[in-house]
Amino acid sequence: MLTVAEGILLCFVTSGSVLGVLGNGFILHANYINCVRKKFSTAGFIFTGLAICRIFVICIIISDGYLKLFSPHMVASDGHIIVISYIWVIINHTSIWFATSLNLFYLLKIANFSHYIFFCLKRRINTVFIFLLGCLFISWSIAFPQTVKIFNVKKQHRNVSWQVYLHKNEFIVSHILLNLGVIFFFMVAIITCFLLIISLWKHNRKMQLYASRFKSLNTEVHVKVMKVLISFIILLILHFIGILIETLSFLKYENKLLLILGLIISCMYPCCHSFILILANSQLKQASLKALKQLKCHKKDKDVRVTW
Repeated sequence: MLTVAEGILLCFVTSGSVLGVLGNGFILHANYINCVRKKFSTAGFIFTGLAICRIFVICIIISDGYLKLFSPHMVASDGHIIVISYIWVIINHTSIWFATSLNLFYLLKIANFSHYIFFCLKRRINTVFIFLLGCLFISWSIAFPQTVKIFNVKKQHRNVSWQVYLHKNEFIVSHILLNLGVIFFFMVAIITCFLLIISLWKHNRKMQLYASRFKSLNTEVHVKVMKVLISFIILLILHFIGILIETLSFLKYENKLLLILGLIISCMYPCCHSFILILANSQLKQASLKALKQLKCHKKDKDVRVTW
């Protein structure tokens, strides 16, 4: 049984995950409408893939959390562990790949650098995405053997309290290799954010001679994209901190309150960042406002019918 505090926090994370699924579902629906109306763009493909992956990430985190809280014996089964591990590696790495690709897409579209390499990357943006896709496949090929290795060690060295016995160095190396792709994409995101800051600084220097209105419009675009990138980095760090808290609370401390707190923190990345993308993207923002107006009008019509 859960305590009152645990029940409240569980309701909070459940409602937040539902909102996250709805937010990502809205992004998916909006890009589907754009795909029907006109040619599917690169940004639309990235948004669509990111929304699908994040819906799966939210569902995996919440369902796994509920199983750990109410049916720990199901989590204890070897089949459940290996299946969830494989699905998690594929979905989580792909989600971060799409987010990193979106950050890089924003950089190549907005930033202005006079360097030859940047011009080459800007002209061959599809080649850049193919390279990142190759990195994703490499990260999978490295992560899968490590998943099997960690699973086998857990299977051989596990007591009643589910404590995993690994040598410290072996544990660190295994988990670094398991998340090598995530670490690489995270570093790309940091470099992207750093380059965008440099671009903004150079842009402000160049625009000092032009009209203030033109300057503010261009600066606003840079700042808006930079906020998206910084929020992605912060939320991704919190995401992995939450997963670490959730894992330790289940394997070592067996604390339900700590596990639920880990769920809340880990769900912030796939839920909150999607709404940040909606607010930062003009098309998605207009579509969301239009949808809210339609819901409001529908509610008014329903109230009028009830009164009559």
